[in-house]
Amino acid sequence: MTLSDFLLFALPAIFLTGLSKGGFGGALGGIAVPLLALAISPKQAAAVMLPILCLADVVGLKAYAGHWDKANLKVMMPGALIGIALGSLTFGMLDERMIGLMMGAIAVGFVLLGLVTNNDKPRPLQRGRGTLLSSIAGFTSFVAHAGGPPIMMHLLPQQLDKLRYVATINLFFLMTNAIKLIPYAALGQFSYENLLLSLTLAPVVPFGVWAGLWLHKRIDHKLFYRIARVGMLLAGLQLIWKSL
Repeated sequence: MTLSDFLLFALPAIFLTGLSKGGFGGALGGIAVPLLALAISPKQAAAVMLPILCLADVVGLKAYAGHWDKANLKVMMPGALIGIALGSLTFGMLDERMIGLMMGAIAVGFVLLGLVTNNDKPRPLQRGRGTLLSSIAGFTSFVAHAGGPPIMMHLLPQQLDKLRYVATINLFFLMTNAIKLIPYAALGQFSYENLLLSLTLAPVVPFGVWAGLWLHKRIDHKLFYRIARVGMLLAGLQLIWKSL
């Protein structure tokens, strides 16, 4: 594949990652790795994307600093650590296609169930459910950076203020992605080629984040959650399509 062919897939993937991190709490970022995997192998796509994700987390941090929900993070982070540990221990033993198919089906099912039930009443934080979904998110995030759907399943029913929602999910993935750097390095994922690709694509990240921040300030609460759910649906469908 030529460089121009690679960039045809990579540039939209990176821009959407930044856009999603900046304005929609990762709702649209789930399609980035599958899109990049159309140009390179899924494992290499995951390795290239991790530094990009960390950069996007850091660029968008200032806008949301201090607005996150501490009660949710106290529930979510222990679960994420469990999931990352499981992902590290089982690395190379897993069928990535089956994981992608499962997570895609769950994400699509969650959105469709919400349409059927049409329950707009906020639900309180559920600690057990939150820890379980965060563990799944940590695991799937480690394997394929597909941790968004489980976390959205935990946070969306609570209907937090959009600023608090994005701040919480962004800080969660900033810490999760930073932790993942250690086992990824230990497993030899950061080759010279992969790091060079990450560095080449990095300048696109701020533009995506800034675009996301601009949009975030200009849409109302209800529209924001509709976009978030559409993003989750698209991410789920993309995971299913890529895994078949």
